[in-house]
Formats: sequence, structure tokens, C-alpha cells
Amino acid sequence: MFAIVPPYLLSRLAATDAPHLADAAEAARATLAIPRAYLPGHERGRARLDLSVDGDALVLQGEPAPDRVVSDVRHRETLPGVRVRGEDDPPVADAAVNQAFDGLGASFDLFWDAFARRSIDGAGGTLAASVHYGDRYDNAFWNGERMVFGDGDGEVFRGFTSSISVIGHELGHGVIEHGGGLAYQGQSGALNESVADVFGALTEQHLHGQSAAEASWLIGAGIFTDAVQGVALRSMKAPGTAYDDDVLGTDPQPAHMRDFVHTSEDNGGVHINSGIPNKAFHLVATALSGSAWERAGRIWYLTVTEGTLSPTADFSAFAAATTAVAQREYGERSEEADAVRTAWNAVGVTARDESPRPARPAGVHG
Repeated sequence: MFAIVPPYLLSRLAATDAPHLADAAEAARATLAIPRAYLPGHERGRARLDLSVDGDALVLQGEPAPDRVVSDVRHRETLPGVRVRGEDDPPVADAAVNQAFDGLGASFDLFWDAFARRSIDGAGGTLAASVHYGDRYDNAFWNGERMVFGDGDGEVFRGFTSSISVIGHELGHGVIEHGGGLAYQGQSGALNESVADVFGALTEQHLHGQSAAEASWLIGAGIFTDAVQGVALRSMKAPGTAYDDDVLGTDPQPAHMRDFVHTSEDNGGVHINSGIPNKAFHLVATALSGSAWERAGRIWYLTVTEGTLSPTADFSAFAAATTAVAQREYGERSEEADAVRTAWNAVGVTARDESPRPARPAGVHG
């Protein structure tokens, strides 16, 4: 569970008979066949310490610091692999190790700077990652205690450590789980994926100092090779537009409840229907402008970490919860609360959309 590349995307790649993608198809089939166990995580914490002298007194000041450990699986499937870089170690020759290390740090910085959260578990726990998982493994995932990165097949997918939004997304699943969790099925599962996308996007924006208006709002930008007609796995700004490829198909994400996809695949469409709450968050963030993690992100963060949200919450319940948090934190008639209400209305979760629907070809029923 909690993998960045949806199973339906890998299934399309696995089924292709294009001669030039034979190796990629084989890699996709192998990726789908590898089981992923979910494990509870628990680690210790570290702190950044500053020493100064005040008269005769030694003053100790500290704030949480990341405690990162990156291991190399060496193309096997047994975790965690061999430890190759820790918090106090210099960069190594392996780019994937350094990218994973830096990405873990970027996620830590977002959660501490924006939400005063000490690591993924809120208690300063170690951030662990394993790189070079499997043979041409076409995915990255959070297994409950660490990030795991494949190198991709090289024909369709590149290595996954290069994307900050991917790292922030997967670690975001850990934050959601420690906050009480959202059942990974149907609408609650789509919310789980969406909130992880929110954290992934915010990690990237925070790292680069981007405003909501400046950000790309893409999840997984750069993990496709140039052979793919697409820019990322998902677009929070415009769900359904991230890729349109002869082999991978068209991005299936809806941006409105009228296009909600009913399916038994992908745990009830968790990677597909997440486009609807994704669009809602984008609307809130851009309406409030400035840095998305400051107000919009804070509302979403509090909603999933305060322990009051039901693990089986659907879109409507989540809309009500975010609205309640915005009203409590900023005021019932505040700009923030109004932005949240307006966004959920705009995507059809809390109000019927009366705008005309696009005409469908004869014989097509929706």
C-alpha cells in the first residue's frame, strides 16, 4: 500500500506489446508482483543545539533536527539494506542516496517550520529510507517505517529519489497514520492519497520558497522519461491533465463530483478520485494566496492530526471537518473559512453544481 505509482498505470504498461517497451513492460509486471508489507514505525529523536555564554552561564538552545538514515538494498527486495549514510555523514558518490537524504530533510523542515511537528511521528522519530530496491522497480512507497525507492525501468520511469513531491507524499502517509489514519478504501482512501499529495506539494513549495501562485502543483514531476507524453503522475491544479500517452493512457483523475469514478480497482479508486479533494485544496490555497503551507496547509494539517476525524470519513465529512477547523482557527466569517466553503462547493462536494455539462456523443451515457 501507499505507493506513488497507481496500480492501473503499471497494469497498462505491463500489458503493452510495443516492442520498444518490452523491458519496461517486464519491469512493470515484476513491480506489480512484489508484495509490500506494512510495518509500524518507532524511532528516537535528535535536536539541533546552539551553545552560547551569558556571563558565567553556558546557555543551551535547541530545536528538533532530522535524524536521517539511508540504506542501500542493492537491487534486492529485503529491507532495510546496508546503511550507507547517516545524519552526521557527508554526501556519498551515489546520487540516489544523497537525493533521498536531502528529500527526507526537506520533508522534516516543512513539518517543523510550518506546523511545529517533530518528524513524521511528531516525537522526533528517525527518518529512514532505502534506495535501489528491486530490479528496475517502478515505484516508491512508505511501508510504515521507511521510504523505499525503486530505480525505475529507465524507459518509462526514472529513479524516484529525484522528486521532492514524491518523497513528501510518501512521508505524508506516515503523518496521516500517526494522526489517526484514513482507511485506504473508497473516499476515505482517496482522501488519504489527496492529503499525502498536499504534503508532497507543500514540501516542494516550502523547499523552493514558492507561493501558491508560483507553484506547479504537480506530483511526481520528472519521474517520467522523455518517451512519455506527460509531465507528472498527477496535477492538483488541473486533475486529469498530467499525462496523455499512447501506452499509459490519459490521466483519469476527475476534478468534480459529477465525474466521480466508481470502480472496484485501486482500492475503490483511491489514486483516481483523489483529484477531487486535490482540486479543492488548490482552490483554497490560491484563493488565500501567499505560501500555501501557512493557512490552507495548516487547516488540512490540523484536520488530519487532531484525532477527531473518523478513519472512514468521506469527502462530505472531510469538507465539514476542514470548514470547522477554518472557522475555529480564523473565525466563522473569515477569509479562510470562506475559501474552504467555496472550494468544496466548487468541486461539487457540498453543493449541487448547476452549470451545464459538456455534451456527450450519441449513445454515450454517464
